Parts: sequence; structure tokens; C-alpha cells
Amino acid sequence: MTQLAAISGTQIAANARGAAAQLPRRAKAAIIVQFILKEGADVPLSALPEDLQVQLTQLLGEMRYIDRATMNSVIEEFMTELESVGLSFPGDIAGALSALDGKISDRTAMRLRKEAGVRQIGDPWSRIAALPLAKLQALVASESIQVVAVMVSKLDVSKAAELLSSLPGEVARRITYAMSMTDAVTPDAVDRIGLSLAAQIDAEPPKAFKAQPSERVGAILNFSRAAKRDEILTALDEEDEAFASEVRKSIFTFAHIPERMKPIDVPKLTRDLDQEVFAQIISGATSEGDNAAVEFILSNISGRMATALREAAEELGEVKPKQAEAAMGDAVRVIRDLTDSGEITLVEPESEED
Repeated sequence: MTQLAAISGTQIAANARGAAAQLPRRAKAAIIVQFILKEGADVPLSALPEDLQVQLTQLLGEMRYIDRATMNSVIEEFMTELESVGLSFPGDIAGALSALDGKISDRTAMRLRKEAGVRQIGDPWSRIAALPLAKLQALVASESIQVVAVMVSKLDVSKAAELLSSLPGEVARRITYAMSMTDAVTPDAVDRIGLSLAAQIDAEPPKAFKAQPSERVGAILNFSRAAKRDEILTALDEEDEAFASEVRKSIFTFAHIPERMKPIDVPKLTRDLDQEVFAQIISGATSEGDNAAVEFILSNISGRMATALREAAEELGEVKPKQAEAAMGDAVRVIRDLTDSGEITLVEPESEED
């Protein structure tokens, strides 16, 4: 650094082009950075280690000016080095994990990160803000009120309001009071808290199943016979009423269409469902719920198509209950496919109570 400080602008200008070969690499790097900044480009210097950011800032502050010939020589040398590079690698485990994100298993990535002492990349607060409500509630239960106050302060307003509304009144009151004392919290402290919370997230072992147990059971019961579905739900009520309630929220049957499907999305169902299958549904619907679903669908498509489907059902005649139930299962399957592809969005059961 002493040697670099001794390189004054006058010396650099006097040496002209020949001086470029004698400049230390860090001085050349400062010249390149200053040139790029002068051209208005964005240089992500924050990605550099902190000590290198300090050295670069000090260099930019010590150097005065260089002649055009020296600048052109440094830039030409830099471009030559860039063009000679055939392949570059991340350079550390953190970079390698970033490059292989989604290519290796979560379990392997977690193991490597733990062994190398590498934290999860990215802003920890962005990751925390993206957590589902249940995960945030778990963090509230495991952390001090002071830490939780900082966490809530970093959430967007709607997410923070949702979290506080879901907590017991006394806990929410203590958190909001603690937020009044976060005025003196430093940015470094906020960053450390974010990293600590993110480390807790990373420490959780990977789960074999992405969906919740109630969702998996509900998905199975969706395609079970109605009698068997009712039998299982009755048994679940006796074993675990709360779990049975969650399973019921996950179940989507043909009779749920009027409650869960938006009228504007109905034409997409009739588009993807074979007309003969729908005719079987119309002819075989017997329960009040199934008939209501049929009428809901027919009332939200064109009158011409509705008439055609009714006529097809009349020509088909009587349909056996088992055949009608299979046809309704096909309709539910089409709706699930449309939901999974993002073409439609079902109304959540909780919304019915709002």
C-alpha cells in the first residue's frame, strides 16, 4: 500500500505508456473500475470481500490522474486477459453451490454448506419474508421478543399484520411494544439477526414430502369412492378431529365446484373435458350437491353448448352410479390439472367464511 501511495498522478503521467507495465495489479484494477464507473456502468463491488472493497476505495482516493496512453494500455492489457480466458470457475464453495443450485439435492447442498461453514446465499430477510405464516409463527415461539420485534419490523406491512393477527393478544402486544425500542438497533445488528434466523431455517432437515399430510390424504380421497371417503373421514374424526378438519379443507370433489371454482374459469373445464364424459355426469348426477354443480357449469358456458350437452345426456339415457362417479372424477382431475398449470385458481376454503 505504501508503494501504491507513492505513485502520484504526476509520476504516472510522466511515465506515459511505459508506466502501465510497472503499475501493480491493484492499481490497474482501480483504473479499470474508475473507467467503468465513468462510463456509467453498474459495478457490483459489494460482492467483493470487505477488505478488498476497503483497499479499492483507498486506491481510488490516493490516485490523481493518468494520461490517456497509460489508460489505453491498461484497458488493452485487461481486454487481452479477458479474451484469453477459456473457462472460469466459481472459486469457492459458496459460488459452486450457487452455480449448482437446483442441480444437486437439497440434502447434499445442506451438507456441503455445513461442512464448509457457508451460509445460504442471498439476503436473509428476503428469505424470511417469503416464509409461510406457520414458519414465522414458529420463529416467534423460539426467539426473544426483542428479536421478534426486529423480524416483524423487516416484514412488509401486510405480512406483519397477518402474523400479528394470528398470535395471541398478549404476545402481539409485547411484540408491538418491543418495536418501539428498535430505534437504536444498528444495521449490523439487524444483519446478524437475519443471518441467525436464516441459519435456523437452513438447520431444518429436508423433508421427504413437499405437501402437508392433510393435503396428501385429501388428494387421495379426492379420487376415492364417496362411500369410502365418508367412512375414512368419520374414522379420522374419532382419531384426530383437528387433522380430519384439515383433510376436509384439502378435499375437492365435483360437488365443491360451485364453492371453489370461479364462474369465469368454467369454460376452460368444458374445453378440456370430453363432451361424452360431461353427458355422463349430467345424466348420472343424483345428489343435491352434484346437481348444483352441473347447473353451475351449464349456467356459466354458452347457451348453445349447454343445450348440446343436455341433449347429449338425454340421448345417453340412464348412467350407472359407478360410471357417473368415474366421470365426475375425470372432471375433478381436469380442474386439478388446470390449477397445477396455473390456468385457474381455486377459491380457498377459508375464503368462504370471510
